Amino acid sequence: MSPEDLAQLVVFTLDDRRYALPVSAVDRISFSVEVTPLPRAPEIVTGVINFSGRVIPVVNIRRRFSLPERDAALGDILVIAHTLHRPVAMLADQVTGVLQAAASRVVLQSNIVPGMDYMAGVVKLDDGIILIHDLDRFLSLEEESQLGRAMERAQS
Repeated sequence: MSPEDLAQLVVFTLDDRRYALPVSAVDRISFSVEVTPLPRAPEIVTGVINFSGRVIPVVNIRRRFSLPERDAALGDILVIAHTLHRPVAMLADQVTGVLQAAASRVVLQSNIVPGMDYMAGVVKLDDGIILIHDLDRFLSLEEESQLGRAMERAQS
């Protein structure tokens, strides 16, 4: 099997569910830090962090997937990733590692449920599925615009 036939994914958990991002979208994994609220940001954005001198918005994937909210806990993990527009951080319960999945096990979002644009697809495994995020479509155009304005105000 050639490398082109493998999907390389960073797998993380929220509650008992597994999610993934392409390795190419992930910049770093870090322990959680304090999140500062960002006025007038979209509801999906919980605030910003200062990470290595960069102000990075923290998106709440629990809200996007209608998972129960919970307070940040000691040991939570930040997945620092990037979109076409900006770096973003996401809180995860834990990162379980990098998965190399055969392309034949990946089902594209368009073949599953139309309208879930923030999903790239799922990986079918023997012990369940892993939902793959598409960070470039995670925020709607309106949310992206609102976040851009909030970030500009915060940095000026």
